[in-house]
Amino acid sequence: MSDIVLSASVRQNLLSLQSTADLLSTTQNRLATGKKVNSALDNPTNFFTAQGLDNRANDISNLLDGIGNGVQVLQAANTGITSLQKLVDTAKSIASQVLQTSTGYSSKSSVSTSAALGGTAANLVDGVTLKAGDVLAIAATGGGTATSITFGASESLDQLNAALAANNLQASLDSSNKLVITTTNDAASATVGAVTFTNTGGGTATFAAVAAPVADAASQAIRANLVAQYNNIITQITTTAQDSSFNGINLLFGDDLKLTFNETGKSTLSITGVTYNATGLGLSSLTAGTDFLDNNGTNKILTALSTASSTLRSEASALGSNLSIVQIRQDFSKNLINVLQTGSSNLTLADTNEEAANSQALSTRQSIAVSALSLANQSQQSVLQLLR
Repeated sequence: MSDIVLSASVRQNLLSLQSTADLLSTTQNRLATGKKVNSALDNPTNFFTAQGLDNRANDISNLLDGIGNGVQVLQAANTGITSLQKLVDTAKSIASQVLQTSTGYSSKSSVSTSAALGGTAANLVDGVTLKAGDVLAIAATGGGTATSITFGASESLDQLNAALAANNLQASLDSSNKLVITTTNDAASATVGAVTFTNTGGGTATFAAVAAPVADAASQAIRANLVAQYNNIITQITTTAQDSSFNGINLLFGDDLKLTFNETGKSTLSITGVTYNATGLGLSSLTAGTDFLDNNGTNKILTALSTASSTLRSEASALGSNLSIVQIRQDFSKNLINVLQTGSSNLTLADTNEEAANSQALSTRQSIAVSALSLANQSQQSVLQLLR
């Protein structure tokens, strides 16, 4: 090519045509790819900055799958909490039915004086059978507080009952004017504690042997059936807690959850799991003939159920708070990815309208350059005509 001699005008038009062709190629490439920066050669600063933004957006996008799984783990636990609360409420209902049934005993435990008292309900102390200074002591009954009463000069039946109430006992005078002490309905299954009468004041009263309670078969059968229903609920509480998992993580059965929110691993959330089977909630199966026998025992079970219910509500609140945090971070990550990708696009994307206009202009310029090159060659063609 160095042996070919071109005139200055032809060479100038050729260079212009080559430049236009290069620009047209660049414009067409931008239109084809949609980017004005396709490699570091186009614009090193924009290219590497955009690449860094895209890399961070991709890293955060990869973390979104884990965050999404975390949301589902929390929702599974929350669903389990809701079901456990319903089961506890059902157990409460069963226990409440026990309180509404008959006492379960045809006769309660009792003890009475061997003979009639000389006093009355208004004043049991008659100065003979009961005298001031006499002491009546009864051991703890049905989980109550042991009683020790020192009779004064005046002791009414109401005063005696007030002293006996803390020991699940009540007193009355029967038709023979004997002092009869029995367990209350709440402690119907209990036997009156050991009775000791000390006639320090010189009274002559004595107490007969303590009579044990007599169970009512029909009533106890009802209670045994309620025990079976209650135990079934307790079993379901444990299995429901075991089944409240997602992707192998169960926050209600001792598993923990750790979520990472950014690409450096410095932004995290750790959620500590709990064990909310029946044992974890402080509940246990009952035994027919031992539990649900009277109101006192039933009320203890209701207290345990109320505590379990409060525990579940507290955990539901904590799960709700954590779920809210994770969902907020999930939305934040999605929006941040959009910001990063938009920033990258602003650095590399081409303005298609501008590039289309450039393409048209360059096509026109190329046509003009070809025509100019043709005109530049006309002088040489004239010389050719003279040679002919």
